[in-house]
Amino acid sequence: MSDDAPANAQRENEARDDPPVSVFTGPVRRYLLARFCVAVAFQIQGVAVGWYIYSLTDSALDLGFVGLAMFLPQAGLALFAGQVIDRFPRRRVLLTAWTMQAFAGSAIALLALLDLHRIGLIYLLISCYGAGRAFEQPAQAAMLPSLVPVPLFPRVTPVNSLMTQSAVVIGPALGGLLFIFGAPVAFLGAVTMLCVGIAAVYALPRTVARPAQPLSWESFLGGISFIRRAEAVKGAILLDMFGVLFGGGATTLLPIFARDIFTIGPVGLGLMRSAPAIGALVSGLYLARHPPEHHIGRRMFIAVAIFGAATIVFGLSHSLVLSFAALIVLGAADVVSVVVRSTLVQTATPDAIRGRVSAVNSLFVGTSNQLGAFEAGVTAEWFGAVGAVALGGAITLLVVGVASQCFPALRRMDRFIMAPEHQ
Repeated sequence: MSDDAPANAQRENEARDDPPVSVFTGPVRRYLLARFCVAVAFQIQGVAVGWYIYSLTDSALDLGFVGLAMFLPQAGLALFAGQVIDRFPRRRVLLTAWTMQAFAGSAIALLALLDLHRIGLIYLLISCYGAGRAFEQPAQAAMLPSLVPVPLFPRVTPVNSLMTQSAVVIGPALGGLLFIFGAPVAFLGAVTMLCVGIAAVYALPRTVARPAQPLSWESFLGGISFIRRAEAVKGAILLDMFGVLFGGGATTLLPIFARDIFTIGPVGLGLMRSAPAIGALVSGLYLARHPPEHHIGRRMFIAVAIFGAATIVFGLSHSLVLSFAALIVLGAADVVSVVVRSTLVQTATPDAIRGRVSAVNSLFVGTSNQLGAFEAGVTAEWFGAVGAVALGGAITLLVVGVASQCFPALRRMDRFIMAPEHQ
């Protein structure tokens, strides 16, 4: 029995008997509020850190180091985080991770307030933020299926993604506006939103603890072992990972496009960062009303291909309007692949190892954002920002072609897979 869930049998009975509207109970709504607030905080932080560091260094490589500082602790702690999430209450793990991020964000705000331009110390604090995300992302993913009947999870995933994408629309624009009043105000704005998220999760009910599995090397690698056996899950994770790794660098380099190419300032940077989320919001609204039920694998391959093509268009565009349109299409395609992957991972995974599987998923997909940011910074030093973004989009299209041959189970998958305990 999960430490933060009612009995599986009771949840499955509810899944059969309740109308769809009953899925959104009080705890689910509080969870979604917390997810929204923390996503807004992360976006504000991303805009503020990117503009602040680029204004101090004028270096694309230093922007890439922001991603590396986030990636290293997430990658190093991912498997340990999975063990922690499966052994301790997920609510408690989430509260601890967000509190760590709030302290790190407050420290960066203090450095900016005192005009202490210690780039190395800022990277260290960003690493602390990344360490918190190593636990935050899989804990969030593992917690949601415990709040809603798992057979109904495909109905909730688009709404969960919709809340996140709404935050990605609002957060960057809000970050750009707050930065007008100074970097400390922007950083403290992110901390404030984090605190609201902490309060919302703190209000979730405490539940019965699950029996902990004995610690062993086999238990430690349980998430990896499961993914290796489940070809469709493995294919979805790797396809999304490489798509984000090579195609997601456009977001990292947006400060360069905003300041040096389109000269639209920090507010324009915030709007550009919001553009993908506008497309994701529209796509998410559609998926919330029409959850994907058939041709799941084909939808994911098409979505990642569109993501790569839109990235190329953005990189080569000399028109601000076309660039915004490409970012919107990019975001719309991305949310489809995210919904498919997230739903597949959660429905196909037994609850006993959901934390470890979510941690591996976070390691391969979540950290690819940060590693992709570093890759984009390095290639931008070599080829310029335009060349780096266009090259990343082209490699993403190549990844789609290779993955379609390597993972036929994913390509042919029609419906989501359900773990035996949920069937």
